[in-house]
Amino acid sequence: MWIDSHCHLDAPDWSDAQRLLLRQQARAAGVDFCVYPAVQRANWARVRELAHACGDGYALGIHPLYVLQADAADLDALAQELQRCHADPRLLAVGEIGLDYFVPALCEPAARERQWHFYTAQLELAQRFGLPVILHVRRSADLLLSGLRQQARRRGAAPGGIAHAFNGSLQQAQAFIAQGFCLGFGGACTFDAARHLRRLAADLPAEALVLETDAPDMPPQWLYTPAAARASGAQQAPNTPAELPRIGATLAALRGLSPEALAAQTCANVRRVLPRLAALHP
Repeated sequence: MWIDSHCHLDAPDWSDAQRLLLRQQARAAGVDFCVYPAVQRANWARVRELAHACGDGYALGIHPLYVLQADAADLDALAQELQRCHADPRLLAVGEIGLDYFVPALCEPAARERQWHFYTAQLELAQRFGLPVILHVRRSADLLLSGLRQQARRRGAAPGGIAHAFNGSLQQAQAFIAQGFCLGFGGACTFDAARHLRRLAADLPAEALVLETDAPDMPPQWLYTPAAARASGAQQAPNTPAELPRIGATLAALRGLSPEALAAQTCANVRRVLPRLAALHP
């Protein structure tokens, strides 16, 4: 069985009926559990309801792509929601949170400062409620690590969790691992041209890896529609959690393992860094 540690099945790409069908298809393919991170206040209820409907888990947070639309009241609301849902065993983490220095509008000085404020405030909430975090890491690994180290100095330890869609250097990977994080690998490592990422996926300690789809985004190579085709009107097919076993088989081949061995290892890793999951997925 596989665990999809990062899946946005609540995305508006699908209707409620389609979401349930996609989840059934994923379970039939061997995906036993999914984690649904929130991205903004407007979808906190939706990820929670979806997790309960599908027997999965969820995280609550404010994604860096949404911080320009958020304000202090959203952070207050997040604290209240984490308090209200704390007894819910399907609440696994604070997320998706982090920093994004790829989108041009988010690289402006004021936007960078705002992202940092929301990131560090949500790290504090994770510590306050005893939860790990799910990090969005896009051209921001060093600053994210700086925030974790500052948090560790203040609190004695960083919250740990998952660095989603990791694509940094070996040194950055080792630094996240030292802070108690696993690194998320998904469709990007299925591309032949992704040589650096595939080396990381092959060489990092097995205990550091978790698998994810980021559905409907981050399609694997076999679903990807090239830019030229999209320019001619072709549509990018959405990624789904049912693709996880094939993604996992690709990663297993890179490491010289059987898919079954990789599935067992990565499931154990998710349970370790999202400790509440152990009671839901023994």
